[in-house]
Order: sequence, then structure tokens, then C-alpha cells
Amino acid sequence: MTSPTTTADATGRAAPPSRLPLAAVGVTLVLWASAFVAIRHLADDFSPGALSLGRVGIGAVALGVVAVGRPMPRPSRRDWLSLAVIGVLWFGIYHVALNEGEQRVDAGTASMLLQVSPVLIALLAAVFLHERFTTHLALGLALAFSGVALIGFSASPEGDRDVLGVVLCMVSAVAYAISLVLQKPLLRRISALHVTWIACTIGAVVCLPFAGQLVFEVRQAPASSVLWVVYLGIFPTAVAFTTYAYALSHMSAANLGVTTYLVPPITIVLGLLLLDETPPSIAYVGGALALAGVAVARRTSRAPAARPPA
Repeated sequence: MTSPTTTADATGRAAPPSRLPLAAVGVTLVLWASAFVAIRHLADDFSPGALSLGRVGIGAVALGVVAVGRPMPRPSRRDWLSLAVIGVLWFGIYHVALNEGEQRVDAGTASMLLQVSPVLIALLAAVFLHERFTTHLALGLALAFSGVALIGFSASPEGDRDVLGVVLCMVSAVAYAISLVLQKPLLRRISALHVTWIACTIGAVVCLPFAGQLVFEVRQAPASSVLWVVYLGIFPTAVAFTTYAYALSHMSAANLGVTTYLVPPITIVLGLLLLDETPPSIAYVGGALALAGVAVARRTSRAPAARPPA
């Protein structure tokens, strides 16, 4: 039997490593970039909490249809604790904060802000996983957060609202970073599909207080917006979170993190084409500075790093 990342050709010889993890990365990048644009588009029809419940609720149902009946090892108490934290943070708080943040900053800016997550992950790994905290990592942190500050100060006259949007995006980044540190060990024991399904279901339960708002707003929203919510639940949530977890289980987190830097440019292009919006000019400088900081920090850091989902 071949390994999960290799196949055998017709002669029985081992083939090169599977390209499936790389394909999963590509799917994830495009779907997550589209999610930033979709969230921005839906800001007028759905409140942050209602949109979060609609998205993760649909995602949980879609994943459950596939996951139910498939064999899964019984999670330990520690596994359940990790899954619960991931569900609350990544599928609950992350989505609500990001949805609210994107009502205050444009899609491209939000995607650039969340690119500091690799640095936050490196910091958490240094503290909790005993990874080396190097000079490059410290310098990268300083550069990245300087870039975030620059993006925040690039706000329009409604500066308070824009700064709050930056803060909310940073809350999402922190929630993602903690969740990623917890997810990696789980994937050694539980499949990517089941980890994503359980965590997504927990996130949907966390968002249930917004059920009344969701019902009301679905009735008021145009059919096209409701379909966008369905799209968010099935593709950027059910599909992309699973393909991301699959890629993470087959690749090092550091290598996977490099590819996610393509998300902000994809998001900005999609935002320009679909929403006719781009970040303020100075935000590009801030985003570049933040990404430069991440690159410097990752240069010698052994900590895992990756891009947050929308």
C-alpha cells in the first residue's frame, strides 16, 4: 500500500508525491479570497451574527451529510477540549468579528490585516510549543504590527469606525492563530473532514443566539443575497476549511503558510472586479510592510504559519 501522499503507476513503481495537497491549497486560496468579497457584498443585507450563523450552520449541515457514517476514532477528552475551543474561536468568534470588521473596512484591507496571523502563530508556538523566539521573529513582529497600524491610520474621515474594523480583524487573526496551533495535533488522529465538521457544528451552536436575526433577515433579503450566504456556507466554509485541514495534514505548516500570501492580491482583484473597491493607497504600503514582517519572522522561525479563513 502506498503512503497517503504517493501513488503507484501501472508498473507498480512508486509515483512522485501526490499533487492533491497542492491542489487543496489552490482551492482554499481562491475560495477564502472570494469569501472576503462575499462578506463585504452582504454587509447591507445581513448583520454579522446572523451571517455567521447562516454560514457555519450551512457548512455544518453540508459537512455532516458527507461525514456521518464514515468511521472516526473516538476523540479523547483532550481532543474534545481542543475541538470545542476551535469551534468557539474559529467558527464562532472569528466569523462574527470578521463579518463586523468587514462592515467597516474593505475586503482587501481585511485580508491583508489577517496576514499577520503567521507571526501570531510563531509567537504562540514559541510560548506554548517551546519553539525558538529569534531576533528575526522579534523584528518580524515589529514590522508586521507597524504595517497593521499604518493600515489603521489610512482610514477615511470616519476614523473611529475604521480603527474598530482593524481591531475586529485583529481579533479574528488571534482567534485563528490559537485555533491553528490546536488543530495541527488533532489531524494526526482524526481526519480533516471530521475535525472540520465537529468544530463547525460547535461554532454553529455558539452562533444560535443570532437565529432570530437570521430568520428575519433572510425574509427581508433579496434571493441573490441568500444564495451568497449558501455559497459561503458550502464553499469557503465546508469545502475550503476541509481542503485546508487536508493540506495541513500532508504538508508542513510553514510551507503551507507561504502559499497563503497570495490571498490578499486575489481578494483585492476580486474586490475591484465585483465590488468596485480597493483599499486606500497607503493601505497597500501597510499591507506590504505587514507581509514583509511575516517574511522576516518566518525566515528562521520553526513555528507553524498559515492564512486565516474568511
